Amino acid sequence: MRWGPLLTDQLAFYWETSLWPRVQGLTDDEYLWEPVPGCWSVRPTADGTWQADGVDAREPDPPPVTTLAWRLSHVAVDVLGTRAAAFFGDPPDGADMFDPRLRPTSLPSTAAEALVLLEASYRAWHDGLSACHDDALARPLGPRGADFADQPLAALALHLHRETMHHGGEVGVLRDLYRAGLGGAGT
Repeated sequence: MRWGPLLTDQLAFYWETSLWPRVQGLTDDEYLWEPVPGCWSVRPTADGTWQADGVDAREPDPPPVTTLAWRLSHVAVDVLGTRAAAFFGDPPDGADMFDPRLRPTSLPSTAAEALVLLEASYRAWHDGLSACHDDALARPLGPRGADFADQPLAALALHLHRETMHHGGEVGVLRDLYRAGLGGAGT
């Protein structure tokens, strides 16, 4: 038995049956909708780029409600994209999976752009993981794993898949609330 296909099949099943179908038809209004005041979102900055709230901050307690823009960018960049770049791409010298150089210089400002980034990040992670054999999955992450250097790639994959499913479920709930007519009730 090869363990790699089990890991990639887990994520692929979720992607194909849950997350990807749930984000189809996403509008720009829905993407940036703030269901309550004080949401974390993706916003334009003074230099014209779009950045996520809270990226350089410690998460408050309790954590803030986040928009679809924030959640989708988080999955596309922080969960799948930077990890795919660190382990399956050509990262800059000395980069670990948390290196800000692995992040896009600007996040998507529209729903369509967000879905392009989400799909590209999913494909990069999925395809990179699919190419790994069991020995690579069992090997420690090493310096690219930062504080998790001693953990195997398989443990990182399980964590990232759980995060994708967790945040994907939140995306679904936010879409349900918006569709139920609460889209005008927030800020």
